[in-house]
Amino acid sequence: MPLICLVRHGQASFGAEDYDALSDLGREQAGAVGAELARRGLRDPLLASGTLTRQRDTARLLAESAGFEKPSIEDPRWNEYDHVALMSRYPHPWPDGRADSRAVQEVLDRALGTWIEDTAETGPAGWPAFASGATAALGALSEALGKGRDAVVVTSGGVLAALCGSLLVLPPASVVALNRVVVNASVTALVVGGSGTSLLTFNDHAHFTGDRRRLLSYR
Repeated sequence: MPLICLVRHGQASFGAEDYDALSDLGREQAGAVGAELARRGLRDPLLASGTLTRQRDTARLLAESAGFEKPSIEDPRWNEYDHVALMSRYPHPWPDGRADSRAVQEVLDRALGTWIEDTAETGPAGWPAFASGATAALGALSEALGKGRDAVVVTSGGVLAALCGSLLVLPPASVVALNRVVVNASVTALVVGGSGTSLLTFNDHAHFTGDRRRLLSYR
């Protein structure tokens, strides 16, 4: 059965002019998760990513570290939602007037929950379109694999939360909770079988424990 390893991109550049660029830590995380995936002995892994810079660069660095072939598939359906636009569309008060990364996460959590529950938004800007796009990308990748081949996909936390929420039939609050805790360069593993796709592990970041704990980040 094909194994699909969904990797969240390395840390982006919060507070910088170009948020989409990997930080120095993000580049190191990408190399570390590549080494971890090489250790797992994946079968002729097909490497895919979204089209965002942080996703593409993570995929490239991961491949170099793991000795995998360069990414062969780029699909915008693996891209993250625009968190800035989302917080603007569904505004919530900032906690204590702060604007640090923790405050941003709190406001984003509320906006994301409102977006998921906004049943009036049925167009391309709605949560159903975002989540179904991720599901369709997963389905297309699964069909491309066939038997005896695994895949690695570099994507983002919102996509991971949407897919896991769908597979586990979770309520909106639980999807928001998943989104909040996804570690940069963590691995979520899915197995594709005759009865469908199943979640094996979520947010595995054991490669950031012990003397590599300094690489652990959530934002």
